[in-house]
Amino acid sequence: MFSELQSKLDYVNAYRENRLKAAQDILENPLLFAELVSICFSPEDKNNHKACWILEFVSYEELLWLQPHLDFFCSNLKVLKDESSLRPIAKVVQLLVKSHYKKSENCIKLSEENLQDCIEASFDWLITDVKVATKAYSIRTLYVLGNYYDWIHPELKVIIDKDFGDHSAAYKAVAKEVLKKIK
Repeated sequence: MFSELQSKLDYVNAYRENRLKAAQDILENPLLFAELVSICFSPEDKNNHKACWILEFVSYEELLWLQPHLDFFCSNLKVLKDESSLRPIAKVVQLLVKSHYKKSENCIKLSEENLQDCIEASFDWLITDVKVATKAYSIRTLYVLGNYYDWIHPELKVIIDKDFGDHSAAYKAVAKEVLKKIK
């Protein structure tokens, strides 16, 4: 079955304006959101990475829409391997974790299992060969989580110290910023 969303995704490309327009379509048609999340975690779908791009933009506006999908979202983080899918999803994980620890009403509520999935995925992305943006989001996410799980900051520090010399200026900038906060 070919859906309305799939046909929209066929026309999405990497241009920011193009991705924003597709995200706007979802924001105006919330009924498409569940299918979008599903496509994000279907690596065999040719539009999988595009769905991830769109989910990132939708999450900036309506992060709470993910609340009913969190168990699915978090438990499937490990199925993603494609670089084009990882970066936006790592960013969404960062948004979710930051929202979870905010002290206001309209925040995401992650279960302990959701949090463990986010920790595991973030560490995996940090120690595997993925692009720097995914690693940078993972470092920032783990920094936030490390404020609540006392074992995370020491582990994060070890990984950053070990890998520091092998990475780009962008990675080093994030690593330095987070290491300063950890010390």
